[in-house]
Amino acid sequence: MIEESFVRLRTHRNNVHRYRQLLKTMLTDAERQFIERRLLEEESAIESLATLQERPGVRGWELPKH
Repeated sequence: MIEESFVRLRTHRNNVHRYRQLLKTMLTDAERQFIERRLLEEESAIESLATLQERPGVRGWELPKH
């Protein structure tokens, strides 16, 4: 489970980097809004992964339930 979390974290971080690079380009207002919304979603996903908690009675780490 921990390895899966690292893979997810790396994917979200790569997406954040890509979206930040896109925001430096010329975009329509609709494109910019879409990318900004996706960026916030990716950053939120990173926060969720960063707050992994070991639950009592469960072996290993689990992702928080949404």
